[in-house]
This record gives sequence, C-alpha cells and structure tokens, in this order.
Amino acid sequence: MRLLAVLLCLWALPVLATQEAWPALYDVSGVAADDVLNIRQAPDASAPIVGSLQPDAENIEVIRPDDHHSWGLVNTGEGSGWVSLSYLTRLPGQWDGAMPPVARCGGTEPFWSFDVTGETLSYDALADSPRNFRITQSGAAQGRRDSFHLIGEGPQGAAIATLSTRACSDGMSDRAYGLAVDLLLQGKDGWQHQTGCCSLSR
Repeated sequence: MRLLAVLLCLWALPVLATQEAWPALYDVSGVAADDVLNIRQAPDASAPIVGSLQPDAENIEVIRPDDHHSWGLVNTGEGSGWVSLSYLTRLPGQWDGAMPPVARCGGTEPFWSFDVTGETLSYDALADSPRNFRITQSGAAQGRRDSFHLIGEGPQGAAIATLSTRACSDGMSDRAYGLAVDLLLQGKDGWQHQTGCCSLSR
C-alpha cells in the first residue's frame, strides 16, 4: 500500500509541474485575415460585443479562464470582456510556479509605475524622478507557486517587488488584473512601500 502511494505521488508530479498559470499571454490564431476576434460582455457567443482583437494580434493577456476553460477574460479599453480560447494560442513556458513575464506594474495615491524590459526595471512617478534599476534576481518564493519577486539595483538605491497571483483592482477602471504587487523602493529619504497591480502586456 505504501509503495502504491509513492508511485501515485510520482505519477502526479509531472501533472503538477505542467499545470497552466494565470494570467498568461496568447496570440490570436485561426481568425480570417479580413475578420476580427470579438470580445464579449460574458463568456457566451450570444453576449453583446464590447471590443475586438485583430486576426494577427500577439501577446494578449488572458487574466483567467471561465469555469469551463472555453473563454478567457481580457482587457479592452477601460473595461474587460471575454474571448473564445479556441481562437487563441498560448505562448510557451507559462506553467504554474514559473516567474510571470511581467511587463508593467502601477498604482495610485500616489501615481507610480514601472516597466520591465529585459534586465531593466524602469520606475516613474508623479512625485518622484524616473529611475532605472538593473534586475539582479527574480523568481518564485520557496515552496510557493503563487508568489514571486524582482530585485533591482541602481545608483540611487534598490527596488524590491513582490508579486502574488490574485485578483487586483487599479481603483480607477473596470479593467481586470491577475497580479498584485508590493513595491519597496529605496531612496534618499529611506524606503517607500507602494502597492498596485501588474500586467503581462503594455
């Protein structure tokens, strides 16, 4: 009986390791060149259309799937809607526990944002001057598949961003976010702690 339990655990490991992560990036596929992929108000083909994606659109962030994994929640304008996952191709390497390919994070009160490009974290804020940090470390928290970090160093100090995969609101729009962030920013007056949401696309 004990041997059977061990074998079952070993058999389950690859399944756990390859579980899909959300949010995730997709490319539109299978849509005719003279057509568009409709974004609908609800995960239903008869729901009102609230936006569209071009047939060659790439790096589309899907926040989460519906209960049947047939539709995906995406942002459009200042709101969000649903697209059929049948017309989206998931980009590789986005498994549960892998560092999310974060592109941009930001928050309000005060307004701030940072962009991630390669190994550079570029910070900007209304109440502060722009700063660039070289990312020296990134990855998942030990023993967790839903918590991650980015550490950057620059001439004026350091930036530490911890991210968690959970629903997040920017407090200003009806856009959906699947990543929340806490940013610790080192400056001449010590450390600042700011909170916000992150996107995989800009």
